[in-house]
Amino acid sequence: MSNILLNYLLKSFLKTILMWVSIFYCFGVILNLFEEIEFFKNLDASIFTPLILTSIHMPSMIIQLLPFIIFISSMWFMIKIRNNKDLLTMKVFGFSNMKIFLILAMTSFILGWIILFLANPITSSMSKYYEKTKSDYARDIDHLVSFNKNGLWIKENINGGDRIITANRPEGLSLIDVKIFHLDENYNLIEKITSKTANIEKNNWVLKEVKIFRTNDGVFEKTTLDEYQINSIYNFEKITTLFKNFDTISFIDLIINYTSLVDNGYNKTFLNQSLHTLLSYPFFLLVMTAIAAILTMNTLKKSDNLKFIIIGLITSVLVFYLKDLSLALGQTDRIPLILAVWAPVFALSLFTIVGVLQINEK
Repeated sequence: MSNILLNYLLKSFLKTILMWVSIFYCFGVILNLFEEIEFFKNLDASIFTPLILTSIHMPSMIIQLLPFIIFISSMWFMIKIRNNKDLLTMKVFGFSNMKIFLILAMTSFILGWIILFLANPITSSMSKYYEKTKSDYARDIDHLVSFNKNGLWIKENINGGDRIITANRPEGLSLIDVKIFHLDENYNLIEKITSKTANIEKNNWVLKEVKIFRTNDGVFEKTTLDEYQINSIYNFEKITTLFKNFDTISFIDLIINYTSLVDNGYNKTFLNQSLHTLLSYPFFLLVMTAIAAILTMNTLKKSDNLKFIIIGLITSVLVFYLKDLSLALGQTDRIPLILAVWAPVFALSLFTIVGVLQINEK
């Protein structure tokens, strides 16, 4: 009988999760499709391109939202088995609140690791394709930043023409081996600047060991300077923010190729944040299941689902705010970044330990 009840719990719980994933996926496709159509409306693209890119982009979004999907699914499932008396039946056959909670929580925890090792590498590849396709169609945009095996490339629209900036690699707050090309409205080269380093901490870039080549009657004249400054719409924070897309780097890549990613110019702080965010993922799923259990398993009485839906929404907002606030404190160096990633999990775990012990007494 225990095996039958266990199979019932697992199958019903996983079906509930799948149902809510499908609901979120459909809503996400509808909402994101409008954004993609807006992006492609003035570009020469197939009518199916927005739909294809939306379908590719949504799995990574679902993985990001899964902690809250798990929370809603857990609440929905527990309210269902309580209202239809299945919870009472399981208790009659020896399934306590604690045992039911542990089964559901461990299912969420194991599901988190399965996603990291199996689903995340696939969605990361899909996200890379998504980003690459969007950047290919964005070539004609006035301002564009790209980072590939050839280094960093920046296109800026400036008065009277365009500026193309290329650098071999980033290093701290600086770019190494910088080349800057100034083009007129007809894309004729009017000035070339080379520099050993460029400090890009602020919008006013400071270039060191500079050589400037300017045209004079069709002939380039060379000027050498120890220091030179240019003003750009980009600075270090803005450029690094553009590449803080956790979705394009898989959990396995971070573990196996961490050193290689750092050598290729990826920001070490960003990689650490990404790695620990993914490591905390299964624990966050477990904690969200625990919160759902605390809210729904404290009684056997039949209740109004609307009340729990409102409570669930409020709880989701509060948890999201706590997580976002903690990460913001870490990114501004108020607290260590790794602690900022794990702090919401630890804080919620302390709360759930007390709550789970209370529901076990019901």
